[in-house]
Amino acid sequence: MIATTDRVSELLAQYDGPDASAADLLCDRHPADAVAFTVVETDDAGNLVSEDLTYGHLREQSSRFAAALAALGVDPGDRVASLMGKSADLVIVALGVWRRGAVYVPLFTAFASPAIAFRLTSSGAKVVISDLDQLHKVAPGDDIPSDAPWRVIAAGESGDHELQLATLIAAHDVGEPGAQAVAVGGDGPLVELFTSGTTGTPKGVPIPVRALASFHAYQEFGLDVRPDDVFWNAADPGWAYGLYYAILGPLASGTRSILLHAGFSPALTWKVLEESGVTNFAAAPTVYRALRADDGVVPAIKLRRASSAGEPLTPDVVAWSNDVLGVTVRDHYGQTEHGMFIVNAWHDNLRTDVPAGSMGRSLPGWSCAVLDDNSDTLAPAGTVGRVVIDTTASDLLWFTAYVNAPEKTAGRYTADGRWYVTGDCGSVDENGFFTFSARDDDVIIMAGYRIGPFDVESVLVMHEAVSEAAVVGKPDELRGEVLEAYVVLRDASAAGNELEKELQQLVKTKFAAHAFPRKVHFIESLPKTPSGKVQRFLLRKS
Repeated sequence: MIATTDRVSELLAQYDGPDASAADLLCDRHPADAVAFTVVETDDAGNLVSEDLTYGHLREQSSRFAAALAALGVDPGDRVASLMGKSADLVIVALGVWRRGAVYVPLFTAFASPAIAFRLTSSGAKVVISDLDQLHKVAPGDDIPSDAPWRVIAAGESGDHELQLATLIAAHDVGEPGAQAVAVGGDGPLVELFTSGTTGTPKGVPIPVRALASFHAYQEFGLDVRPDDVFWNAADPGWAYGLYYAILGPLASGTRSILLHAGFSPALTWKVLEESGVTNFAAAPTVYRALRADDGVVPAIKLRRASSAGEPLTPDVVAWSNDVLGVTVRDHYGQTEHGMFIVNAWHDNLRTDVPAGSMGRSLPGWSCAVLDDNSDTLAPAGTVGRVVIDTTASDLLWFTAYVNAPEKTAGRYTADGRWYVTGDCGSVDENGFFTFSARDDDVIIMAGYRIGPFDVESVLVMHEAVSEAAVVGKPDELRGEVLEAYVVLRDASAAGNELEKELQQLVKTKFAAHAFPRKVHFIESLPKTPSGKVQRFLLRKS
């Protein structure tokens, strides 16, 4: 098997040339009859129905759409947004945008109009393609001006809408000049994706074509997706993990992937895993927790690999996955700005036993470390500090700057520019395994002790009555901060003083006597970003 370092060099050579064309790299170079995606839906009776999308079909349809974009005045470098679910149309639209040499701006379908308007305005989008059930969010109103500079294309049959995707595609030909793939080079922009905005205004992240080398590498090294796998990344492509590794990574590597064009439910997820014969599965921890909480019968599934990203996995989910899924789910860590770079890798050359609570090691092509809190020197092994990326030794690093935000960009680097500061805290042991502690602004400092909320949360969810938990620091005159917990119960009727005392004692017993939550709030649900991350700042304000 080829050495991973050599493979990194091969991938960089593929995606970082001056003549790089996204349409060629993601579509045209693959065999026309090979299946790129299997789109799975449910019929009225609840049965699964599927449609295979071949690269030949995607090439023909995206070429027509690229010609339509050209006719609408979209030039290479212009921004084109989509407000669409996981569907065949989504893939055709994205490939058409890249074929035109334009920049794709994904919009999450759970966003409300203000969030959509912010992203369309900030990116300067010329066109937005919207599913029919999302059209009202881009229609003129309180948040969308009547003279908005972007054109709206409806994906689906809507007789009263001026521009319709199917009509535009049918009206243009693959032989038109605008249908030809535009080469933008490895440094050319591919996507403009906005961060989640959990700690401030969402920032635009420009993703160049050469980032595909990193996404392809993670498919191989981190997820170990192989040609004979049935791969399913359940994340939404409106966010980084879904876009990078449910759409771009599979297209780059030419491996068939499943797209579920339906809302999430545990029962449906089990059904797709079983009936589609999924062997390689990736999802957020919330998906695994939902499967764990489901009371239905677990079907016969045949997972070879299971991976998680988005927030740290709790030990209870890891143990459950081994018993029920037949494979121990592995935690992976990354960011919108880089993709995945610290991973409990599945690749044969990288796979090893995972220490409890580890988020993994640096992937090939990346070099990560932990810096001391008070200086830019390396922290001793096992000491909590700032998780950083070495910009001088990370060949797959592709992030350069936020869009029109030089101060925010500068704040991501140490003074000498060597280290990219992730904004997360953690430690690394003598074997290179990283353990996540908290985001910088989530760390709780009580009486001089630094307490990562994840440590306490992992204990709280061990209680059989607890479904989810989040811990925050609240001001305290004596200690500076004290811990308070917000807990979602499996049965709300269990709430009360007795359970609060049980949870406090559990933390004292399983983690640390000083770190127990002084108050436990029983709530119906935790506030989360659309990508599933807990918004602790909202809990701190409550």
